[in-house]
Amino acid sequence: MNILGLGGAVGHDPATALFIDGELVAAVEEERLIRDKHAKGKTGIEATKFCLEQSGLKPTDIDVGA
Repeated sequence: MNILGLGGAVGHDPATALFIDGELVAAVEEERLIRDKHAKGKTGIEATKFCLEQSGLKPTDIDVGA
């Protein structure tokens, strides 16, 4: 099962984590990728792309988004 976790969706410190069969395979805060401290008012788009690229998955491969 592939679970994509989104934190801080819009507001403050958005981040994304990806679990595959209960194992954490990727996690990153948006600010690390866009170089904007706390990424206020942003969504975790780049963080989500990063996690998917690291795992080799496509958006359609995600079973649960939380």
